[in-house]
Amino acid sequence: MDVERATRIAGGFALLGAGTAMLVLPGPGVLAILGGLTLLEKDMPWARRVTDRIRPKKADKPEQETD
Repeated sequence: MDVERATRIAGGFALLGAGTAMLVLPGPGVLAILGGLTLLEKDMPWARRVTDRIRPKKADKPEQETD
């Protein structure tokens, strides 16, 4: 396991833990959890599935320009 991957995984789990604690303590808990999931999604398939559900879906058709 390389150092960059280990650091990313440790940081992601640290943010998940801190975010979970901040749900009941003062602080931006949801943002910390989203940040942790974003770090983990490259290495953990379950984190990618969660973030794919959370991210807004792009429309299939392109936006129409108004004149």
